[in-house]
Amino acid sequence: MKPELKPETLAAQVLHRIDPSTGSVVPPIYPATTYVRDERYALLAGLEYGRDDNPTHLLPEQLLARLEGGAEALLFSSGMAAATAVMHAGLSPGAHMVASRAMYHGLRTWLQKWGPTWHVEVSFVDATDLDALRAAVRPGQTRLVWIETPANPTWDVVDLAAAAEIAHAAGARLAVDSSVATPVHSQPLLLGADLVMHSASKFLNGHSDVLAGALVTAQSDDPAWHALRQVRRQQGAVLGPFEAWLLLRGLRTLFVRVEKASRTAALLAQRLFAHPAVERVLYPGLPSHPNHAVAARQMHDGFGAMLSFLVRGDAAAAIAVARRARVFLRATSLGGVESLIEHRATVEGPHSLAPLNLLRLSVGVESPDDLWDDLRQALESQAES
Repeated sequence: MKPELKPETLAAQVLHRIDPSTGSVVPPIYPATTYVRDERYALLAGLEYGRDDNPTHLLPEQLLARLEGGAEALLFSSGMAAATAVMHAGLSPGAHMVASRAMYHGLRTWLQKWGPTWHVEVSFVDATDLDALRAAVRPGQTRLVWIETPANPTWDVVDLAAAAEIAHAAGARLAVDSSVATPVHSQPLLLGADLVMHSASKFLNGHSDVLAGALVTAQSDDPAWHALRQVRRQQGAVLGPFEAWLLLRGLRTLFVRVEKASRTAALLAQRLFAHPAVERVLYPGLPSHPNHAVAARQMHDGFGAMLSFLVRGDAAAAIAVARRARVFLRATSLGGVESLIEHRATVEGPHSLAPLNLLRLSVGVESPDDLWDDLRQALESQAES
């Protein structure tokens, strides 16, 4: 019998699988879109058409389900495709959903436009305030509670066990965007969530070269999960085989990448907190973060590789600090091996909820000293100007 392996080993060795036909330690790519039938027109291996059947998807889906403590996973063509599939599959006209106020702005904007079109009412709430969350759900009408934690760009952390209890008491399902925490730091399904969503373009892939999304379910025999399968099939939001293979390649180094980046993020957060040119640091690993106690209870092995800080001054001062960065790259997105700095309000546009003096950091795997020296010189150069 094979030993019970730790998550790090399962990821690195792709569930301890070896290609039986060749002995290869690297899984193959299957680019086929269609599959042959026998003389009686039966499918040889149960695979019919590439929109719903591709062996290249199976290993990353199985690995993700295992890492999240879930029953099954589905890959999608992007994080937005995965997230919107949840709404399309689970909400009908007249339904109500509750969503975190602090969340990825692209999905928030989509919900604000899609909800009225589909006659679905969406209530945005500060999900860290459990009383507010409890008041927002409507028993018998609320079908979905959508939580992002830690939430972009303030890194609010929601008590998932309490949120699951509130959602289920109202007859709603709890879906959690755990793109930032990753299964390295949090497993929402084990805390009561029904679904976990990942923008797999980010930390799961980790190399800024794949667009992908993923959903993981707690129960595979759930009618809502079957509805999600149908949405992916019918809308065609499938991941290409090469992208699925690249995602699997990224997952093999997930733990070493995320653990290193999280340690560096914690170090940078502490140093930024003490810098006189910084007004405030938003990182759930700091005791000063309003949700630190929740994060310490529900996250493990670190607090993630994302943080934000508020520069003393206005938007122009913050942008000037970003402009002076030489190691941090001025780019959108997160979760890659390279560190990024972003003036979030500029990227999100005029309806952004981000403070105008906020800079968001996605911490990569570079030398912590190089990253700190870069931030320090940028802050000090701006302060002297």
